[in-house]
Amino acid sequence: MTLPLGVSRPELLVTNLPTPEEVFRVTRIGPRELFQHAVGPSLIALGISIGSGEWLLGPLSVGQYGFVGVGWVILISALLQTFYNVECARYVVATGETPVVGWGRVPPGWRLWVPLSVLVVIFAFIAGGWAASAGQGVYALVHGTVAPAGAEEPRLWAIALLVVVFLITAAARRISRTLELANWVLVGSILVALLLVCLFVVPWSVWWEGVRGFFTPAVPPSGITATQLGGLAGFTALASGLNWYVMGHYRDKGYGMGYRAGYISGMRGERREILASGVTFPDDELNRGLWRRWYRLLLTDMWGVFFVGAMLGMLLPTILMSQAVALSGERPTRADVPTFVAAVLGEEYGPFLFYVALVLGVLILFTTQLGIFEAMVRVTTDAAHATSPRLRALVEGDPRRFYYPFMIVLLVVISIIIHLSLPVALVEWSANMSNLGALLYPFLLIYLNSRLPRPARPRPWHYVVLVLNFLFFGFFFVNFLADFVGDPLVTF
Repeated sequence: MTLPLGVSRPELLVTNLPTPEEVFRVTRIGPRELFQHAVGPSLIALGISIGSGEWLLGPLSVGQYGFVGVGWVILISALLQTFYNVECARYVVATGETPVVGWGRVPPGWRLWVPLSVLVVIFAFIAGGWAASAGQGVYALVHGTVAPAGAEEPRLWAIALLVVVFLITAAARRISRTLELANWVLVGSILVALLLVCLFVVPWSVWWEGVRGFFTPAVPPSGITATQLGGLAGFTALASGLNWYVMGHYRDKGYGMGYRAGYISGMRGERREILASGVTFPDDELNRGLWRRWYRLLLTDMWGVFFVGAMLGMLLPTILMSQAVALSGERPTRADVPTFVAAVLGEEYGPFLFYVALVLGVLILFTTQLGIFEAMVRVTTDAAHATSPRLRALVEGDPRRFYYPFMIVLLVVISIIIHLSLPVALVEWSANMSNLGALLYPFLLIYLNSRLPRPARPRPWHYVVLVLNFLFFGFFFVNFLADFVGDPLVTF
């Protein structure tokens, strides 16, 4: 039995959804099993998010312009992006197909949408700004001082960190699971350490100012450009219109029909095949009940872990930056924002906090580059594997034979690009390019999700929120484009 969905791709096979207990190999899903087994893809997304807007662009904007007007953009962006993540993951859980493969079902078909989507993701994220920023932090850790402008050594450290990402994935049995465990440790350590530093350094009045800034509707502060705001909006939480590039981890986690579709194993893992086309479920009482269970797990993972973590991840670095500005009487620049807080804390409190802040910065930025680097390889592997029978024959059904060579190619390319601009400028570029996705993918998602089996289809108001994503993030991209070629459409 099959179900047609869209154009230019094979029909979906139809079979029953697995139970969560079957997938996670437990007898019941209680609170312990929820966090031990079911939560995971949101942590990979959170690890990426904390190093983009949260450590660089958010603190830079707050450090230069304050909380009011900036905080409101952060909150709206986080809400819209979390909702968008859920809708992207809905398709994955219902079909076992990653979004980049699903886009190929939208008219006019895969020959347009699949290659275009791979190019958009790589074009947006290949700049390597997080690795370059982390390299600055490693330099400061080694030498005890901030790197001079234009120094080569921070870039060499950045390349070394990219090699570490390759080694982590190569050592994995199941890549998604390894990334989850790494992010459990890294994200948990980062948030706890940030909380302790903020409790020690930041007065309660600044805490309140930060929280109030999130919930105070206000126009953007005078002097900030829409391009700066667009970068902040794009990389608050994750990557605005391109968040879908991380949602494929729900397939590898085994959520819903992802369990039937397969996953990418590491070099140490068993060879696993991935279905070239997806699987879905019949509309009957059994599967309606199972779908509701999977959807509740998805909501818990995204709203309970990702959204809460993203807001904490933005609040703590921004209030720390605000206090650093107050202590130093100076404001961060795009050139020094990766190490600004560490330098101020070192001057004020001594070398211990200097090194603590540097380690935090390196870990935060590394978690982001870890997730982004791996995701670019994953998206390309999924796209090529699904659409090219010749490639599937060449790799003999083992996607690892494409995954790892392509990762080495990307490593070389990123190593070249990070020599071309300031790290934060590279991140701002990536953030605004992410907003380009908001002009396209909400509508592709509406097309796909409206054709899922009836129990999995969104409610009408969900489509309205997807259109709001288009309007909010699309505005910033159009303004960025106008600013890039001439004068911005809107200034504040």
